[in-house]
Order: sequence, then C-alpha cells, then structure tokens
Amino acid sequence: MIPFRAENFSLDLWKDTFRSWPRPTVGWKDWFLRVSHSNEVQWGERKLDQCIRLSIADMHRNESLLIAASYFWSDTLNAFVFGHGPASPTLADVIMLTGLDVSSTDSTHFFDTAPSAKVETRTIGGWFGYIQKYCKMAPVNIKEQTTFLNMWLDKFIFSGRSAGPTFVYLSAAERLANGGRFPLGRYLLGAAYHLLHQVAKKLLLGQPIDKLGGPWWFIDMWLNLHMHKRLEFDLFAQRFPRDIAENHELDEEESATRPPLNFGEAAIVLPGTGGNAD
Repeated sequence: MIPFRAENFSLDLWKDTFRSWPRPTVGWKDWFLRVSHSNEVQWGERKLDQCIRLSIADMHRNESLLIAASYFWSDTLNAFVFGHGPASPTLADVIMLTGLDVSSTDSTHFFDTAPSAKVETRTIGGWFGYIQKYCKMAPVNIKEQTTFLNMWLDKFIFSGRSAGPTFVYLSAAERLANGGRFPLGRYLLGAAYHLLHQVAKKLLLGQPIDKLGGPWWFIDMWLNLHMHKRLEFDLFAQRFPRDIAENHELDEEESATRPPLNFGEAAIVLPGTGGNAD
C-alpha cells in the first residue's frame, strides 16, 4: 500500500519537514575556496570534488513535488509507483548527480571508530559560529580539513535533523581527511531510502513528517532531473555559481555564474516552488 491510498492529505503534516534543508551559510563558500585550493586534486582522486562543489549552490527545493511524490512511495517495492510505472533512485543516479564513490570496498563502517579530533557544537552559535571558529588563516591542516568535511557531511550530505553542528559524522570526516576511501555514495543512497521509508510510514499513520532530517536535497535533484521536461525546466539553460569569493565585486561584464559542468550542477540550481514556512 502507498500513502496515496490512505487519503491522509494535509499540508499540516508537512509543517516542519524541511527545517534541516541545507540553506546557504555565510562564510561557507569562502571556506570551500580556501580548503579546495590545497585539496582539490585529492578530492578528485577520492571522488569527492563534484559533490563538495555542489554545496556552494543555493538549493531551492521543489517542495510541491517532494510532497506529492512522497505519497506514491511503496516500501514493498522500494520505489515510487507513478502512472508510467515504478521508479527509484539508483547507484547510477548517485554517480551521475554527485560523482560520489559507490564501488570502493567498505571494510570498516565509518561509525565504528571514535574520532581523535574534537569539535565544539553546543555553544558555538550554529553553523555560522562553527565556520568562524574552525576556518583558519594558516595553511590548511588535517584538523581544519576534518572540521570542514564534518560540516559538509552533516549539513549538506545527510542533513542531520538537529540542523546544527554535531560530531555524528566526525569519524567519517577524519577518515576522509586522512586519505581514507569508502563508498560514500552508497551511504547517501541508503539514507535516501531510509528517509522515504520513514516518511511513508508516518503518512500511512497520519502522523506529522517532522524531526527526520535526511537527504531531501538528493531526492529533490533526482525528481527534478527525471521530470524536468514535464516541469518545463531547461537543464541546459541553468547557471552554477563560479568559484569566486562571497564579497567579490563583479565587473560590468563579469558574471557570478557559469554553465553547469555536469547533470548534478544543472539539477541542483533548478528553481524551487517555495513552500510552507519552516
């Protein structure tokens, strides 16, 4: 059974659903430029560069599409049951949209080991305060790269339900900063499926879809990509942010954006539909 048949249609159920959506944080783009300058080659070798760069985009969610599609998710099939047939995100979609690693051997689950790094989270003043504390002026070291990747994993990849700094993904960030590899793309896809399972369960029971967190942004990208013609979105007309500082003053003929280099960059900047107040 899919939630659509339960007839529990109410936007009130979705009031606080997207509070952990990865909105832009002042200072993040400048921190990205700083850390990527010395790590871009290594990120490319570990298949992180494309997805990390996606985090500098201002992601506008297509909230109407996300809500409508959620009513057609089947836990039995692990797929959306649309009129044209079942459809679901796959590892191929993860590669196409994010470029993340899906094939490396995963010998150790990244939650199994305690990190040696320590980060302040409770009284730091949210993600803005986190950036102010851990974005340094000296050459980028392992500690700074670890804290940068911790924010990227928590806020942008898995979009933790706390919507603020935590150390949940610190061990994974530390492993990546030290050159480790694991199939992060598989974890992302698993998190997306787990999120859709939780949403479908709550909808069938008529419960509010809140306090979940999770990678709504990836589901949004996947839906936009596969329905862009019906939604009348032109993927080839989109513009992605250039690698320039946040306070950079543009010349008269200079643009703050550029054509996207891949499907992920095109899909992530597609226009949203606004939505319920968070």
